[in-house]
Amino acid sequence: MMSGGGYSSLDDPKSSGSVPAATGPDPPTIKFADSNLQIFPPSEAKGKISGAYRPPTDADDTFSSKSGGGLGGRGGGAESDDAGQGGWFRMFSVAAYKPYFDVDTSDVVERIWESVFPFRGTFTEKTSENPDLYGPFWTCTTLIFVAASIATFVTYLSHKWHKKEWNYDINLVTWSAGLFYGYVTFVPLGLYVILKYFSAPAGLVQLWCLYGYSLFIFIPASLLSIVPIEIFRWVIAGVAGFMSATFVAMNLRAHIVNSGERWLLIVAGIFLLQLGLAVLLKIYFFTITV
Repeated sequence: MMSGGGYSSLDDPKSSGSVPAATGPDPPTIKFADSNLQIFPPSEAKGKISGAYRPPTDADDTFSSKSGGGLGGRGGGAESDDAGQGGWFRMFSVAAYKPYFDVDTSDVVERIWESVFPFRGTFTEKTSENPDLYGPFWTCTTLIFVAASIATFVTYLSHKWHKKEWNYDINLVTWSAGLFYGYVTFVPLGLYVILKYFSAPAGLVQLWCLYGYSLFIFIPASLLSIVPIEIFRWVIAGVAGFMSATFVAMNLRAHIVNSGERWLLIVAGIFLLQLGLAVLLKIYFFTITV
């Protein structure tokens, strides 16, 4: 047994535990060529682990931001993009209508005040960026119950005055709801189609907003109809119809004029419809027969 350099080995190569020394030429050296692998820059994407959260670049923010739009509609050309991205199913979701109810009390009061002064014609300018459906809905709903309740009260007083038997007519509420909800829904829709046909398109939501607030003047008119003077009721109905028609026409004058030579027919149609609504309100609700 030999030892050297602090290590021990066995003299006998056949002894158990010994390993014979390798003999022969040295193995060839392998050389690797330089690599041409592409080096990518560090990613800038950040997530919940590597940094602050950031949505993907293709995220749809349609319902997370309020887009403006004039009479061309809320969002203008973005509406067609949204329709292409989400399809028509979005119109059945609550989120699609949420921006149109995002208004404050001060906004609604200001818009109601604008409808009381129809000759200003600044309503569409003030609501072009954020037309709402909250004010029109509650204006129309209030008018439904005010007209029905006042008509019922007036009928009751008239029967008591003549000492006649009085029965409550539940159909007043039903007809009132059908009349005003139907009017504020389908008349703007028809006007939207007409203006689009004459190459003077207006936003449908903007028209609903305009027509909804135009009905506010009929609320005080209904309250004044308590006065038991027939000619006074006719005057109130005529003035309310004229103011409502003027409010709509003055705020649509730019689009109506751009519709061509037939703009006068559109103006006449707006006036006749609004006056017709006032006449219908007077005849059905405030013409008392004992």
